[in-house]
Amino acid sequence: MKKRIVLTVALLVMAALLSGCGLLPVLKVMSSVRSTAAPEHPVPEDIMVEDVEEGYAAEYESYDDAMMYNKTMAMAAMPAPYPVPDFNTEEYAEIRENGFRNVRTSPLSTFSADVDTASYCNLRRMLNNGWDAGEIPSGAVRVEEMLNYFRYDYAAPQGDSRFGVTAQIADCPWNPASKLLMLGVRAADAPKRSDEGSNLVFLVDVSGSMGDRNKLDLVKQALTMLTEKLTDKDTVSICTYSDGERILVEGANPAKDRAKLLTAIDQLEAAGYTDGQRGLEQAYDVAMRYFLPDGNNRVIMCSDGDLNVGITSTSDLHDYVSEKRKTGVYLSVLGFGDGNYKDTKMETLADDGNGNYYYIDSILEARKVLVEEMTQTLYAVADDVKFQIEFNPAKVSAWRQVGYENRALADEDFENDAKDAGEVGAGACVTVLYELIPAGGEAEADDGLKYQTGTLTEAAGGDEWLTLSVRYKEPGGDTSKLETRTVGEAEVTESPSEDFLFASAVAEFGMLLGNSEYRGDITWSDVLNLLKKTSLGDDYREELFSLVKIAQRAEQLND
Repeated sequence: MKKRIVLTVALLVMAALLSGCGLLPVLKVMSSVRSTAAPEHPVPEDIMVEDVEEGYAAEYESYDDAMMYNKTMAMAAMPAPYPVPDFNTEEYAEIRENGFRNVRTSPLSTFSADVDTASYCNLRRMLNNGWDAGEIPSGAVRVEEMLNYFRYDYAAPQGDSRFGVTAQIADCPWNPASKLLMLGVRAADAPKRSDEGSNLVFLVDVSGSMGDRNKLDLVKQALTMLTEKLTDKDTVSICTYSDGERILVEGANPAKDRAKLLTAIDQLEAAGYTDGQRGLEQAYDVAMRYFLPDGNNRVIMCSDGDLNVGITSTSDLHDYVSEKRKTGVYLSVLGFGDGNYKDTKMETLADDGNGNYYYIDSILEARKVLVEEMTQTLYAVADDVKFQIEFNPAKVSAWRQVGYENRALADEDFENDAKDAGEVGAGACVTVLYELIPAGGEAEADDGLKYQTGTLTEAAGGDEWLTLSVRYKEPGGDTSKLETRTVGEAEVTESPSEDFLFASAVAEFGMLLGNSEYRGDITWSDVLNLLKKTSLGDDYREELFSLVKIAQRAEQLND
């Protein structure tokens, strides 16, 4: 009987090892050892335990049990002969695509700023790995993050303004009956506080799931590049978490202690579970110990988002980091890897932690985020940035915002300074698109509005199509400031800019990937033709052209 128990335990160990999950619980145990099927993977002859002799087999209930025991021990002692099955447990939040709103009853569009770019990079990873559009989860497609991945030639702020605004209205490429409005908002350059240096805490997930080449190895390369760009004005700490948390380096000067920092980064290894809560608690504690009242205080978290110990639910993460953002420490999130990637949790951490969210799928993307756009990534010039647009019913009968579904705010929250919104980094560009149905009838009333009260106001009879209002707070501030800009007939054109055409193509690409019900009859060829009308101009825009062709070929192969 004891041997039978040993055999059962051995089988469970083998199953756990072959599942690729260490000693995680085996979800299903066969009721009888005899009914357990022999493993399908062949056991190499050169490592097999020698045949069992009759006398030894007598200690088991049968010769077969004895032989199974030996095979089990042999397999448990070696790596799995075939790769572990690639089960996809990636998680994405549901997105309910924006529909058309009637200006007569819904004249206001209110939403939070968003400068995250994770969605575009994650989609690039999927397409480059052979996914076709039909396999991509709709929740992975956030058009606003695709638009904001690219740089645009928007007007810089003038005078004391924090934002510059560029606007154009032209024919909508995917709907001949509509107009397309592009609003380009460009933030001011780096604030004076950037001269005070940065207090940075690298929080690295070193759990077992980070062992893949496109995870921890890429994290190490990314953090090495960032460390080499920092100066003696900065302070860097390195914390890790798995089934326990550690402080590897604390309060180091990246100029004087560079070798120490780079050695700590290079020696990172993956093992254990993922207790993100303890890691975050430790990182915030370290950040507060070196807090710079006039500087930039930020935790940079590197993870695949697969939190399975401590706080694990999205709602609890929201509550936790929402409280921590009151400390004045920003939380930026860098996502890595695939297969078990938890986009929902990563986005929640960044959005509610007053930070930004990037997905790093290559060393080139790490360089873009942490070197080329380091100032934009690390230094906020405005907190809690909100936009509100009031459409003139004399010019617009209906509107539909393209993207920003998970950034929508209640209209009354625009003036509510207690309501959290997105931070915007130095020199960052925010691109917003609206599909507009031109006015064709009388407008109804909505009290307290610029263009309509009981009847249309005098302002509605002018050439204004809309008014853009922007609210923001100074970094670390509590009271918002307001900037406004009107858009009218002067911005309507039959010859839109290359930026307008390029942004339109990005939107079409997103609508095709997300299977939008508003995509009309557009095809991949239409997106490519629209891109061909632009000069592209840089490697990132040229790469988009290549990705569209990849998506087109994948669809053709599946037809």
